[in-house]
Amino acid sequence: MHKPSHQDLDLGVAIYDQRTFFEKALQFGMAHGIISQEKLDAICVDAPKGMVQIARYFGNENLRPDIELARHRIVNLVSLCLEHSSGGNLARAAQSLQDHSFMSRSKTASDMLKALIAMPQNTHFGMHDSAGFQDEHIPILAKWSLRPLADYQAELLARSQIANTVGAATWFAQELGLEQTDLEEAGTDAEAVIRTGLLALALRRSEMPDWPMFEKMVGALRKSFANEPDMVSVPLPKGLPSEYKEVVERVKDSVLEDMPRILDAQVLPRKLFDQTAGFVGRYFWIEDLQAEVEHIERQISKTWDKAAGGHSDESSLLTLFLSIAAGSPQRTLLTEKTATTLVRKLRKSGLNHQAARDFIQEHAPIHACADYVSLWDNFIEEAEAVLLSDFDYQLHDALALLRRECNVASK
Repeated sequence: MHKPSHQDLDLGVAIYDQRTFFEKALQFGMAHGIISQEKLDAICVDAPKGMVQIARYFGNENLRPDIELARHRIVNLVSLCLEHSSGGNLARAAQSLQDHSFMSRSKTASDMLKALIAMPQNTHFGMHDSAGFQDEHIPILAKWSLRPLADYQAELLARSQIANTVGAATWFAQELGLEQTDLEEAGTDAEAVIRTGLLALALRRSEMPDWPMFEKMVGALRKSFANEPDMVSVPLPKGLPSEYKEVVERVKDSVLEDMPRILDAQVLPRKLFDQTAGFVGRYFWIEDLQAEVEHIERQISKTWDKAAGGHSDESSLLTLFLSIAAGSPQRTLLTEKTATTLVRKLRKSGLNHQAARDFIQEHAPIHACADYVSLWDNFIEEAEAVLLSDFDYQLHDALALLRRECNVASK
């Protein structure tokens, strides 16, 4: 009689371990009296019916290859359900087989996979399909129906983390007056929504910001913490569901890492958040073109009104433009003394023609911008030679020009 060697025993274990979990649970249940003969007979009746249904769903029940593949699928689906629900415990799995029909274990696994496939695969709202499992997903289900529990668990973990991120972003949006459909239309990333949501709630905002409001938020942070980036506090908001706390803590850490750059007053907010690699798309604001245009117009009006002081006559405007070109304080009226100082500065440091043009183009009322640029260009074309002349030692010609063209107070 042949005595089994260690090699034979190892091979036997390998063969035994290759059985499906369903087979292991079934044999365990029969060996330990958990599964009755009546249940075994029912499984033998249900299994062929289930195979035909699966073959029809994924292909053609009249083709032998599809039937054969359906056999593998139904066994794998039942194994998936049993192993997942029992945690790998054969006794619990056998009891599940005894208490439930064979077909119900297959359907439960199929529902598990459909739910998995319907879960988001990334945190970008623009790529979400909120309609759930659809017929177009059947080929994907066909592949998953043959994969082991380990693959399912790994994918479930990854997609659950993504789903929690999306869920947290949706929660922040709703707290600030937006719905998930708004985020889907905006095509933003969930982490960007969370970052902005954290800043907005920390600054006691009640609405998701548009760009002007977001810019004000950045300004408020810079005003309060310009020299102390480590002192910025971004607490988790009250009422945040517990299932979202882990992902929000992680995103909060990224906000704190960004804070030194956010607080850098040398970089304009628009340049940082909309034009800097690594920051583009990293934060979210509502794209409201009309609001942004109105904001720009208000800023233009505010800056222009402050500089022009309500004056619109050519003499006052040329005085303003010339003071900007000289790098002097902005004035619409010169005294004899400040006019003399202005000319001397021009002759020492030069005349920055473009600085005045830039100011006009950035801050002048849109309807008058072209006229003001033309006014300045025509003036400086004729006046520059006189203002910068090396032969006008006593400044008589230059001052006479300013009295004639600009706004110089008489003695």
